[in-house]
Amino acid sequence: MKPFETHTGIVATLDRSNVDTDQIIPKQFLKRIERTGFGQFLFYDWRFLEDGSPNPDFELNQPQFQGASILVGRKNFGNGSSREHAVWSLDDYGIRAVIAESFADIFYNNCFKNGLLPITLTPEEVHQIHDRVNQQDGYQLTIDLPAQSVRDEDGLEATFEIETFRKECLIGGLDQIALTLNHIDKIEQFEKANGYCQDS
Repeated sequence: MKPFETHTGIVATLDRSNVDTDQIIPKQFLKRIERTGFGQFLFYDWRFLEDGSPNPDFELNQPQFQGASILVGRKNFGNGSSREHAVWSLDDYGIRAVIAESFADIFYNNCFKNGLLPITLTPEEVHQIHDRVNQQDGYQLTIDLPAQSVRDEDGLEATFEIETFRKECLIGGLDQIALTLNHIDKIEQFEKANGYCQDS
């Protein structure tokens, strides 16, 4: 998992509430057995027209949002089914952080397991970011995870809450497997003591 400490990137906005996981990654793409390659299908039904061409009206297809690595929504982002593929597709597309007024619980938890930072800000702060994005092409934010802050070059600064354990895991790039491997010596000692493995 890629460590997250301080990140500066272009901001793309989805000015809508209740963005559900079936829109983030439609169900027909869940058959893939890999965890990578889902970025091309992100928001597929919104990004593309029936003939497969890009939908010029969809936000992520706008020229000013090309290369965006920070996505800003509204409230209840990631609701719906529990598919972890939703986070995989955002990450594979290049999104490092999602900012919203609120998140669905399962989506929120899946973000931390996969190195994507979900940031909850007040409705007023989220609205202010949307306004600034609309006023400036290529608008960027800097996210400082150690300081738990979001800021731009024009005086905007907001702070966010995050559990200490989750913060440390993101900074260290530690997913659940990496956390387990940190205790490999104790695990092997336990296995040997209980006859689960034998020395070759």
